[in-house]
Amino acid sequence: MSMSCKDGKSLDDNGKYVRYTPEQVEALERLYHECPKPSSMRRQQLIRECPILSHIEPRQIKVWFQNRREKQRKESSRLQGVNRKLSAMNKLLMEENDRLQKQVSQLVYENGYFRKQTQTTKLASKDTSCESVVTSGQHHLTPQHPPRDASPAGLLSIAEETLTEFLSKATGTAVEWVQMPGMKPGPDSIGIIAISHGCTGMAARACGLVGLDPTRVAEILKDRPSWYRDCRAVEVLNMLPTANGGTIELLYMQLYAPTTLAPPRDFWLLRYTTVTDDGSFVVCERSLGNTQNGPSMPPVQNFVRAEMLPSGYLIRPCEGGGSIVHIVDHMNLEAWSVPEVLCPLYESSTVLAQKTTMAALRQLRQLTLEVSQPNVTNWGRRPAALRALSKRLSRGFNEALNGFSSEGWSMLDNDGMDDVTILVNSSPDKLMGLNLSFADGFTSLSNAVLCAKASMLLQSATPAILLRFLREHRSEWVDSNIDAYSAAAVKVGPCSLPGARACNFGGQVILPLAHTVEHEEASLLEVVKLEGVCHSPEDVIIPRDMFLLQLCSGMDENAVGTCAELIFAPIDASFADDAPLLPSGFRIIPLDSAKEASSPNRTLDLASALETGPVGSKAANDFKSSGGTSKSIMTIAFQFAFESHMQENVASMARKYVRSFISSVQRVALALSPSHFGSLGGLRLPLGTPEAHTLARWICQSYRHFLGVELPKLSSEGSESVLESLWHHSDAIICCSAKAMPVFTFANQAGLDMLETTLVALQDISLEKIFDENGRKNLCSEFPQIMQQGFACLQGGICLSSMGRPVSYEKAMAWKVLNEEDTAHCISFMFVNWSFV
Repeated sequence: MSMSCKDGKSLDDNGKYVRYTPEQVEALERLYHECPKPSSMRRQQLIRECPILSHIEPRQIKVWFQNRREKQRKESSRLQGVNRKLSAMNKLLMEENDRLQKQVSQLVYENGYFRKQTQTTKLASKDTSCESVVTSGQHHLTPQHPPRDASPAGLLSIAEETLTEFLSKATGTAVEWVQMPGMKPGPDSIGIIAISHGCTGMAARACGLVGLDPTRVAEILKDRPSWYRDCRAVEVLNMLPTANGGTIELLYMQLYAPTTLAPPRDFWLLRYTTVTDDGSFVVCERSLGNTQNGPSMPPVQNFVRAEMLPSGYLIRPCEGGGSIVHIVDHMNLEAWSVPEVLCPLYESSTVLAQKTTMAALRQLRQLTLEVSQPNVTNWGRRPAALRALSKRLSRGFNEALNGFSSEGWSMLDNDGMDDVTILVNSSPDKLMGLNLSFADGFTSLSNAVLCAKASMLLQSATPAILLRFLREHRSEWVDSNIDAYSAAAVKVGPCSLPGARACNFGGQVILPLAHTVEHEEASLLEVVKLEGVCHSPEDVIIPRDMFLLQLCSGMDENAVGTCAELIFAPIDASFADDAPLLPSGFRIIPLDSAKEASSPNRTLDLASALETGPVGSKAANDFKSSGGTSKSIMTIAFQFAFESHMQENVASMARKYVRSFISSVQRVALALSPSHFGSLGGLRLPLGTPEAHTLARWICQSYRHFLGVELPKLSSEGSESVLESLWHHSDAIICCSAKAMPVFTFANQAGLDMLETTLVALQDISLEKIFDENGRKNLCSEFPQIMQQGFACLQGGICLSSMGRPVSYEKAMAWKVLNEEDTAHCISFMFVNWSFV
């Protein structure tokens, strides 16, 4: 058995690496193309005919050819898979093109019709029997419907009508679809995502290719609670088989409310599952109301009855395996019942696409990946187990946030202020679900659970950026006493979690568990180790560590219409799959859905923020014009296990904690808002401003002035290309202030990667903190030369990222960056050929 490696290396049968020179690899590649599988005699002949191979043993030559054939086989298999995917995507695009052509024809017809109507407006009367059956892109069905009621024939009539309307949306022109902002189709994309324009309610459509057979796809999509985190429950109240082999189901579905400011939604639905003549699976749904004359469902207390217009899934078998899936979601969430500030959340097709339509596709793609890699485990756990933990965290948070009385929650009186709501739950079902009384996790003394929740409006805050900061800087908002209280409810011992690459954020260490396969909506499941938490009085002498299981999603600021969420729960040392979880956390929901599309250059824009000159209002205006979110809602819910006689004390503590958290978040959000970059003294000016181009020019000119050569690997085709080349430069280029206590003011992409930090947190890192002791001594000895001579070459060594990871570099160049007056503006460092150790 042999293995091939990169950079001209090969692992022979004895497990030893054999390194080949580029000339030897070139010769072997040439011989491989002539004869991919040479015999023993042919290999001997090749060695004799090619002197450059004379020092290589015949057995090693044999191993090289074996590795090369295996590499080609894998590459061929990969290309075949890519080709199948491209063929399927091409078919989807052709169908989309046909649909658009039909839509164009329809719009032309409408235009002609309305033009004719305009020309005849002067007529005293008109014949209304000839009015168009097409209005605003919506097909109106003829009023002569067959009788519909709760009988099997009546339900089948409703089901067939639902099927027709759904297919007209999925593949026809019943809805005017426009491409969702920020979503571009391609072989590596999640699929073709579209949102409605000008129709009743909000609607979203997705088309994608998944590597699962249609039956399995239908089974997954019908199990909505497994992939739709906002879905509390789906109950099948009745099922009726049809003559064509399909089924009609009557469903009652409940959705969680995403905030404390609006009630949850429920639906009374008919679902029709059937197979079409071409072998495609169809699962379609619609609400049952007075207009259908079907069976009714009385209103449920505390829920607002929402409407699902004909929606569903069209699943077609794909040549070569897999399925082509069309998803349509069309809802009316009754926005009249929520505060005006929340209306965009209940009217936005973009939000619907992110939370529902794309979530279904992501689940299918995630399961496809797990099927193709069945042996992949994380920390000894199967992906299904990790998904179950994520679901438990999300569900526990949503249950606490909604506080259903049917689950045992009751509200306490407020303390004179209604900003924080306190709920208490001491029902046996809640306690048994947490194993409070008999598990090895929570102590048996805790016999009730308290939840403190609140919502707040944030101005000029980007949810993804705010979430990343709060995740990485827990000390900015957490109360260590609350951590200690939470830890006291868990019997924490030495944790035997397997080793992993840890991210140290000062007092907390983040250990990754799992993440989704999609880039559009990054979701991370991780363990957070809080170091030195005093759980009890005896821990003051020797503090112990505390562990949290944490779910983090929505950190991609380019994902349009998605919310950012951080949910966590204390865990004990056993970290069992069925460990008791008491989730707390917060959710940040963007409200300006029409302006959610972040600029693709958002990170680059922030990276160019400098320390030169005031910003004024232009920076904020530029940010808004590029799609920055100006308003969002943050909803907070913290849960605490407690002893019943301590209820008043715990409630008081919880109120203070939530108010302290709100105050901390407001302070952080204000500091991170684009309109306040000018007051930070660091990240200031967007990339497009002249000052950003000026700094790039100063960095390159100063390098050339002091070292006599151009900055390596840099294209200089004008100031704009210099700036972009500086940002994409492979070596880490970092600027720090020329002050007594230097702090970082700018870094290119490689610099941010090396420091493992964000642009917002860049200023929190001082120059001396990234060097080890030898590096600091070296820098101190060379610093006078940098200021006097203008540059210095620092020998290679080790530095540290913001997470405490060691980074090796071949050498580091340091030079003064001069402004137009030839005075030192800052000092620039370039770390050459850096890599994590």
